[in-house]
Amino acid sequence: MDPRIPRLRHKLDTIPLQPLRSRSFGEEHHMFRPGPKLPGGRVTAIEAERGIVLPDAFRQFVMHVSGSGAAPFYGLFPLERCRLLVMEPIGEPGTPCGFEQADRPPGQGDLFLHIIEMGCADVCVLALTGPLTGRVLTGNSDGHWGPDVSPATDFLDWYESWLDIMSAGRTDRTLELTAPGSATVPGAQGEDR
Repeated sequence: MDPRIPRLRHKLDTIPLQPLRSRSFGEEHHMFRPGPKLPGGRVTAIEAERGIVLPDAFRQFVMHVSGSGAAPFYGLFPLERCRLLVMEPIGEPGTPCGFEQADRPPGQGDLFLHIIEMGCADVCVLALTGPLTGRVLTGNSDGHWGPDVSPATDFLDWYESWLDIMSAGRTDRTLELTAPGSATVPGAQGEDR
C-alpha cells in the first residue's frame, strides 16, 4: 500500500471537524463521506471490461481510501460509472479543447477517465494514456475553458493538495475552495473562471 494512504485517511476524517477550514464547492453532496473501497479483484475486472489500466495512485485510492464519494466538487463517481473520454482535436492556437465520449479505448489519441462530477459540462478527468498519464485535468466538455493540468504528479498528490488547502482555510479557484469569511464562492454563477 502507498505510504500516503494512512495520511490521506486521517486528513479526510478530520476535515469536517475543522471550524476554520475552507468550504469546498459541492461538499453538501458527499458530506466528506468516503464510499466503499473496491477489492483489487473488482478493480481488475473493471479494467478488463473497459480495456483500460488505471494509474497506480488512483488504483490505490479506490482500493484503500474510497471507491466513490468524498472528493473535490460534487465527489468521486463510482468506478463503474466513470466515462471514458478523449480530448477533441486541437483547433486554433489558444483555443481550449473539449472532451468527447470514447465508446472504447481509441487506437489514436489519449484516453481520459471522467472521475469527478463538477456540474454542467465541466469535467474532472484522470489521464489514462499519453504523456499526462496519472495526472488530473479539469476542463469543459464543450471546450468553453481549459483543459487545465494539475501540477500534482498523481491522483494521491492532487487529492492531498485539496485536503491541505482546505485545512489551511485558503481560497483556491482551481479546486473551488472558499476561505472562511470570503464574500465570493469560486465557480459561483456569474463569476468568470
